[in-house]
Amino acid sequence: MKDLSFIKGIGPKTKGYLEKLNIYNINDLINHYPFRYEILKRSDIFNLNQDDKIIIDGFVDSVPNLFRFRGNMNKMSFRLRTSTAIINVVIFNRGFLKNNLSLNKEITVIGKWDLLKNTIVATDIKLEGLGDDIKVEPIYHTTSNLNRKNLSHYIDEALKMTTNIIDYIPESIVSKYSFLDKKSAIDIIHHPSDATTLKRALLRLKYEELFIFMLKINILKINNQHKIKGHSKVADSKAVKIFIDNLPFKLTDDQLKAVDEIIDDIKSDRVMNRLLQGDVGSGKTIVAVVAIYVMFLNHYQSALMVPTEILAQQHYDNIRKLFGNIDINIKLLIGNTPKAEKESIYNDLANGKIDLIIGTHAIMQSVVAYNNLGLVITDEQHRFGVNQRSNLKNKAVRADILYMSATPIPRTYALTIYGDMDISNIRTMPKNRKEIITYLKKPDEIKEVLTMIKKELELKHQIYVVAPLIEENENNDLENVNKLKRQFELAFGSVYKIGMLHGKMSPKEKEKIMEEFSNNKINILISTTVIEVGIDVKNATMMVIFDAKRFGLSTLHQLRGRVGRSDLQSYCILISDKEKERLKIMTETNDGFEISEQDFKLRGQGDLFGVRQSGDMTFKIVDLKKDFKILMQARKDAEIFIKNDLIDDYPHIKKLLEESVNLD
Repeated sequence: MKDLSFIKGIGPKTKGYLEKLNIYNINDLINHYPFRYEILKRSDIFNLNQDDKIIIDGFVDSVPNLFRFRGNMNKMSFRLRTSTAIINVVIFNRGFLKNNLSLNKEITVIGKWDLLKNTIVATDIKLEGLGDDIKVEPIYHTTSNLNRKNLSHYIDEALKMTTNIIDYIPESIVSKYSFLDKKSAIDIIHHPSDATTLKRALLRLKYEELFIFMLKINILKINNQHKIKGHSKVADSKAVKIFIDNLPFKLTDDQLKAVDEIIDDIKSDRVMNRLLQGDVGSGKTIVAVVAIYVMFLNHYQSALMVPTEILAQQHYDNIRKLFGNIDINIKLLIGNTPKAEKESIYNDLANGKIDLIIGTHAIMQSVVAYNNLGLVITDEQHRFGVNQRSNLKNKAVRADILYMSATPIPRTYALTIYGDMDISNIRTMPKNRKEIITYLKKPDEIKEVLTMIKKELELKHQIYVVAPLIEENENNDLENVNKLKRQFELAFGSVYKIGMLHGKMSPKEKEKIMEEFSNNKINILISTTVIEVGIDVKNATMMVIFDAKRFGLSTLHQLRGRVGRSDLQSYCILISDKEKERLKIMTETNDGFEISEQDFKLRGQGDLFGVRQSGDMTFKIVDLKKDFKILMQARKDAEIFIKNDLIDDYPHIKKLLEESVNLD
């Protein structure tokens, strides 16, 4: 696999930027697909309304004025001469384009139309005219110090160098569905000429990804059912009952049912491979704690793996309290753990002195050796893909595995993508939890929203504020967080501490901000969706989500689940000027299972030119909600492929599967 340095212009620095996007070689580069597409079609300004999106070409009619403010921020303005009018253009933080905007230069401007001021508030400027053509433009995820133009250039160079692309769809299936060949599909994905051919290319690549995915799922399922034998354990029902009765709260019926299902798995001679689904705050952790206790009674070690360090710390603190006076040795292993302590933990794990280890994925690294690992629990299962599931099984050869997810999904959907697992659901919430009251507000009702926020702050409660998701440019996410922070500082900054959290921050910076919010040193946290998972602040009672229409219902529900973590009455405020009917369900129910069903129905078919939001980040191009029909067909084909014992006939498919699942 060729190194990135073979491409002219990619030196050590650029290589580092690309690695942030998980691009390490030429193959990764050509498989860095656009996350969405934009149709560039010339707008008729005489048929546009206030704030409509506008795409128009013309000629630069004045020397651009550049105004700098607030450090590195800037504003540029100039006149654009079109075939029908002279229009003012304003664009922020694109000052570097000034030298390219010479008088009479033909350009295309994309932005929002301000009818009253005869002005385009631009989001992008293309340094070429559009004319009467219609273009389909790919939009890539990029990172700071690496713009889309350069990234596109590197992808083009990689495509020129790549001739031998491995096709993972058997010839019979390619023929059956009249699929494009893979090389053509990849070329079209990066250089679409029209929507029709793009759809064919997307279908071809999505099918391949889902076909391989379903092969892996089916093999894991076969392994789980027939081949992987575990060690049966004894469940001391009397000791377990005493433990549950001594908890500071009463378990719900759903929690007790899940406990029974897990204990039955633990007692059997087959390795447990179970998914525990339940809303945020439904009490999945205590179910896992009971399973850990059963393992402890059987003298087996347990490991709890979570996606963030702060969540690991929170679990560590809470679980130690739940075990009370029981003599169980619990340790925390995270990035911040001092080196000497890490070495001590490694030794104690290997010697069997530690009963429960809690940490991030570090607890499953090769350097970590267990003495008698009996149970592995992963929290926030939707963050771990099928490859990670298989790696976990390989690491914990005969250990029982429990996956936990706070992202409930429809039953048929779950049985397909988690077909290698048994599933337990917790639908009821603990009795001390009050339902979160959700309001839907228009942008012009912001004063009322601020009054509600002030009331919660006066009660010494904390607030989350989520910035809108802006499609066009990742940097805009950061600008919007900054903008909201400035606005909230004007409203509350003289009295309350306001913090900011976004994806551009380093992991250490994120952890520091979340820790300060957890410790009530920050009263209002302005954030992007990075707070969707991994922070549990019981004093936070209000979630305010700007431009809520830009999020799926399941994402909104996950964000809402960051509040209501105690017996305090909590609120969620959705601010949106559109899609009231779709968002209305959020005001009517707090049931994540019901919301996921509605979300699936509403977004199942998807929109070719919308934003791709995949829950399982192992997919490069698939959105499981939108591509469910393709998934179901790929499942059928994969089952037939395995049933007919065809894997050995395709060495390249066999090799790919061997890298992620056990074929023995």
